[in-house]
Amino acid sequence: MSEALPAWRPLLRGARQREGRSPQARWLQLATLGLDGAPRIRTLVFRGWAAAATLDLLTDGRSGKAAELIQEPRLELCWLLPKARSQFRLRGRRLQLSPEANLAARSQHWQQLNPGARALWGWPEPGAAFQPEGPFPAELADGTPLPDCFELVRIQLEQVELLELTGHPHQRRRWRADQHWQEQRLNP
Repeated sequence: MSEALPAWRPLLRGARQREGRSPQARWLQLATLGLDGAPRIRTLVFRGWAAAATLDLLTDGRSGKAAELIQEPRLELCWLLPKARSQFRLRGRRLQLSPEANLAARSQHWQQLNPGARALWGWPEPGAAFQPEGPFPAELADGTPLPDCFELVRIQLEQVELLELTGHPHQRRRWRADQHWQEQRLNP
């Protein structure tokens, strides 16, 4: 990452650190527009930063969110960090990478996953009728080939809001990429 970090990044890092080793520190909610026009929300796991204001999530390409993000790449994330009493609202859009860059990034993420986390991509299609016979592997070993359904969702952030639920009154701030990430105070 060669670009300067926006001012909200250290605040997010500090809030995540206050969560300690809790897995919740990596969980965020993704809001998309469903194919039927209705809002949809689900929880995903933060997988890392690709750039100062670009983050990576992973999904199963057979899931509804994959198709939704093709139709409408704009999205919003909510990252609630309860111990820090902070809520980050991250607005942006899914980036379309070149086939070469996408394969390289997907391969890197695939190799970084532990066998138990990889197993999800060996399961039947998400949201389809339950198949008791599976397969539902508990692990996919190192060296397992990258499945076609293993999809990277790389998000370019355009706006970040932070609501800090401490003190009186609560504090709310916003940063926008088109304003060079300058901080703006807002009413809570």
